[in-house]
Amino acid sequence: MSASFNKVILIGNLTADPELQYTASGTARAKFSIAVNRKYKDNSGQLHEDVTFVPIVAWGAQAENCANYLSKGRSVAVEGRLRIDSFETPEGEKRKFTEVVAQNVQFLGGPPRAESEPGTVPQAETRQAVPTASPPQSAGGQPAKRTNEEVPF
Repeated sequence: MSASFNKVILIGNLTADPELQYTASGTARAKFSIAVNRKYKDNSGQLHEDVTFVPIVAWGAQAENCANYLSKGRSVAVEGRLRIDSFETPEGEKRKFTEVVAQNVQFLGGPPRAESEPGTVPQAETRQAVPTASPPQSAGGQPAKRTNEEVPF
């Protein structure tokens, strides 16, 4: 019997504010990227820094929390799975993309300090996305449960 395992754990800083969108069925999706830094010394003892930019996608309530409470520069720990997919451009070229599908996003530290006022911490900014479709409601008025299989992309 063969086994598979796909788990990624990263700690880094957001490179931009998360982008929140909704699928046609009303599922929230937040996309953002984090910078993961690595410092090392070469054979001569000189210190170098390597930065890897990792695209992240979060779904559902996790996506809405990320969009509402995260902003550029904020430190996060992301736990998820690696997803590599391919597509064909309209010109017929085959392309691949890699992203981490977040299962858990932990907000680390506080919000980044305001550049204009050293020593102060700005209030968490709430951003509202304009949904492309209203979230489906169950008979009791609560949002209906959704699965990733409904996502068209």
